[in-house]
Amino acid sequence: MWASTPSTEAGARLSRLLAWMARQDFEELHGSGLLQDVEEVVVDSHRRLSEGKGRPWSRPAAYHWLRYEDPDPVARLVDGVRRLRTRGAKFDAEAVDKACSKASKTGYLN
Repeated sequence: MWASTPSTEAGARLSRLLAWMARQDFEELHGSGLLQDVEEVVVDSHRRLSEGKGRPWSRPAAYHWLRYEDPDPVARLVDGVRRLRTRGAKFDAEAVDKACSKASKTGYLN
């Protein structure tokens, strides 16, 4: 099991998971709860990064930043993770591990 501390390695794992998710059926991702789990990881990383830099944060601001009105939420998450990793954000390794574990039940091989 991965540590529960934020991790840059978790960002790489999350990017691989999202690349896999981009090729999956949206309804299955949504119905399994995987999309919501990954969304929470990304939003939490955005919060940590913003608060760590002393910036005010809100959930609506995070979704605006992700441009979540776009009709392809997985692509928005892929882009969000890429931008967060570029800015040095860390991701909750335990939450990423949970999402990878859930995805492995539907064919994801990490």
